[in-house]
Amino acid sequence: MKVFRAILLLLGIALVLYGVVLLTGREISGCIAPLSLGITMVLMCWFRTRTTILVFGHTCIIVGCYLVTWGVYLAPRCEPVFRDIVRMPLFWGLFSIFGGICANFHGFCRCVQSLDPHAKDKI
Repeated sequence: MKVFRAILLLLGIALVLYGVVLLTGREISGCIAPLSLGITMVLMCWFRTRTTILVFGHTCIIVGCYLVTWGVYLAPRCEPVFRDIVRMPLFWGLFSIFGGICANFHGFCRCVQSLDPHAKDKI
């Protein structure tokens, strides 16, 4: 489990740094997703509770909605080839929304409830 936390921490730091680089390059629309996901991934490494998993799931859903809206705006300009589909924000927005739903359901799973000693009182 410690390897998973180290990988999660490294990915979170990499996303935060990537978001900061995009922010310094005046690319504000592109820095929202990496910054918010990176910050919640770093927080998940320090606070191992159900609340952090739920915050991560909700962040994924919000970022996914933003990416879907951006992807729908860009959809008339792309070609329907595999390369364009995979690199457009519409695909990653749907991926992020369903990942957020999965994280929210996982927040109420028994394996996560065993991490929090007061979880039975909260449900």
